Amino acid sequence: DGKESGRATLTAAANGGVFIEAEISGLPANKWVGFHIHETGRCDAATHHQSAGGHFNPTKAEHGFLAAKGPHAGDMPNQYVGQDGILRAQVFDTMITLDGKEDGVRGRALMVHADSDDYRTQPTGGAGDRIACGVIK
Repeated sequence: DGKESGRATLTAAANGGVFIEAEISGLPANKWVGFHIHETGRCDAATHHQSAGGHFNPTKAEHGFLAAKGPHAGDMPNQYVGQDGILRAQVFDTMITLDGKEDGVRGRALMVHADSDDYRTQPTGGAGDRIACGVIK
């Protein structure tokens, strides 16, 4: 709905990759949800965050950890939302950097989807609606 519901901190690792810590509230309780990086740093709630574009995929890989030619750089493991409706995540993504020329994610979007990612359906893993979005600054 466009209201702030959480925060994420992204930290570049010395030897590559980015460590992501997130806490996001107001989500459906007791559920696994998709967690991705999307290509565009626009989170327009009026369009259900379609403004964030597709998954960040600089190498044009297939979607999903279980896909023969995957995953996208923006694919990350599903995250669990607890009884309190809060997603608490710590994820290390080795396929991205904060400010790299091709693999940099600053200025892109961190996205939570309504359903879990099946790690193979193209192009989004069947993760459903976009329910939380944040621009990576």
